[in-house]
Amino acid sequence: MTAELVRGQNHPLPGTRLEIRVSAGRPVVAGATLGDDRGKVHGVEWVAHPGSPTLPGLEVSKQAAADHRLAVDLGALQDTVHRVSVLLALPVGVEGPASFRALAAPFVAVTGLDGTEIASYTITDLDSESAVVALELYRRQGAWKVRAVGQGYAGGLAEMLTDQGLPEARELSAAINDAVAKGLARSVAAPPPRPADGTRVRTASQGHDSHPTSTPEGHPAPAQGRPARQPGDDTPVTPADQPGGGPVNYSHPGRQTTTPPPPAPTAPPARPGEPARPVAGDATGWSMEERLYNQVWGMFEDLARTTAAYRSAVDFADSRMEQELDKVLSDPRSRIGGAGDAARETARAKHADLVGQARAALDRDLAQLAAEADVVEPALPPAFASWSNPAWHAYRAPMEIPMALRLGDLHLPERVDLRIPMLVRLPLERGLWIDSGKALTNSFTDSAELRRLAMDTAVAHAARLLAAYPAGEFQVHVIDAAGSAAPALAPLVSAGVLAGPPATGAAGVEEVLSRLTQRVDLVQMAVRGGAADALPPDLDIAEQLLIVNDFPHGFDDRAVTRLRYLADEGPAVGVHLMMVADREDAAEYGPLLDPLWRALLRLTPVPDDHLADPWVGHTWTYDPPAFPPGSQILRQVLDQVATARRNGGR
Repeated sequence: MTAELVRGQNHPLPGTRLEIRVSAGRPVVAGATLGDDRGKVHGVEWVAHPGSPTLPGLEVSKQAAADHRLAVDLGALQDTVHRVSVLLALPVGVEGPASFRALAAPFVAVTGLDGTEIASYTITDLDSESAVVALELYRRQGAWKVRAVGQGYAGGLAEMLTDQGLPEARELSAAINDAVAKGLARSVAAPPPRPADGTRVRTASQGHDSHPTSTPEGHPAPAQGRPARQPGDDTPVTPADQPGGGPVNYSHPGRQTTTPPPPAPTAPPARPGEPARPVAGDATGWSMEERLYNQVWGMFEDLARTTAAYRSAVDFADSRMEQELDKVLSDPRSRIGGAGDAARETARAKHADLVGQARAALDRDLAQLAAEADVVEPALPPAFASWSNPAWHAYRAPMEIPMALRLGDLHLPERVDLRIPMLVRLPLERGLWIDSGKALTNSFTDSAELRRLAMDTAVAHAARLLAAYPAGEFQVHVIDAAGSAAPALAPLVSAGVLAGPPATGAAGVEEVLSRLTQRVDLVQMAVRGGAADALPPDLDIAEQLLIVNDFPHGFDDRAVTRLRYLADEGPAVGVHLMMVADREDAAEYGPLLDPLWRALLRLTPVPDDHLADPWVGHTWTYDPPAFPPGSQILRQVLDQVATARRNGGR
């Protein structure tokens, strides 16, 4: 059984050949020092770092990364070595956080060579420190143990190495920072562990496309599983067997999997009488990205569960009061006089008491979820982060596709300021429909303004998709038959990130649709025939997104048929659709287009409560992505995407 250590706690090591895994969410430097029986480091040759990653019995990463694996063979160390200290530090001289305060709590695990976890430690309560001794392996009476340390240093590597007695601490610190700065541009997250068959293990919830789902009419989508979710489900669930109304447990027992990966960080112990303190990354997963994804999903489930418990309690209180009042009124003797009034007051008092208890439980849970959201939001990677998150200011084109993408936020009326990120898995399994209709719920915006906002929303989604993919691995095409979307498309056009100029007129519509349907046909034939290598050499194998504005303007029957074909067959071979349309404008096609609307995930350019949760009956309010007032972050991100394309991904 894995030992989950707290600061200062130790645990025996069963063997001498080990692996130390580090997950920090952002690139950090990982190293190790060798110490004598007093913990002193005698020289630079006793330090393993990115500039000199290998020592006898010890090997560390060659560059900064969000995830590390350090190899240790305690039996190969010299007899004079009694201590191995694992060090983490933030890169110096590059864009990024200056202290661990801005990061999720780093997670460190000691495992056997077979991946079996021996001990783990979540380094909490870091503040202004930029370097930390995470843990140490030490020899005691001929046996080796691991101790959770968590000693931070605001002075960085130099102060840390000086504290360990290294005479050349400042010189070595400068050399390490220089080596890291040179290699940081090539830094990528370590690949997650894979099972024997080579497929990556996900938690059951990761088979979902997004949180709530709905049909275009706003009705719940058909459920495809039971509350104990199975991989491949397409609708959210709130397990019916989970108790409602209790405080949120930040160890998230309901967020586990049937085949769990190594345990995620857990919240530090709370003081007696205080609620548990939330920790970013407090969920299962192989990497910080995966744990944060699962934590967001868990927050969604917790909010759905506690709100359902509150509404159920209120319904019960209402029903009970009605029954008691009916009983009073059914007796003619109690309809008038003091006895009847007293009975009515008693019924109302019981109702108020029950509702008050339910509200108190709800407020307690919502306060804890709000505290968790305050911790999780700053720790999210760019693909999961809101546009106001500082993570975007340090954006660089990724080397790998993230597992999910944020399309906006979700909230319930019980607490509108508690927003849960709405994440969808990548690659997209269904297209998107930005509804520019005139009948949006709670919308007082006129038709022209809705169309403008809808296209702005589409551009924001397209920019996020471009930023999520490695350079050159995602292409965006635009059909704007009437040319009415030129102002909204200006950021994409000026940055030069579109696959070509926006197509206008009937001829432009025909050319783009013909090219993309031909691509779908070719890839489908190659995949079905097992001849992927036979694709034409000039075929762009990148994922493709087609944005269609103001549908069905400029579309004839043949073009509509091709569009339906792309919506149905495109996602499986990397061609995705984003429609900006008012369904009423296409009413002349009648039921012919009903399958098209049902195939797309409906989003709105203004807040709207159209996303239905079939498991607990909630109607979630969707908030579209928004940029901070006056922000230039959209242009900055698109410029980074364009620069990465020109520089071959850097």
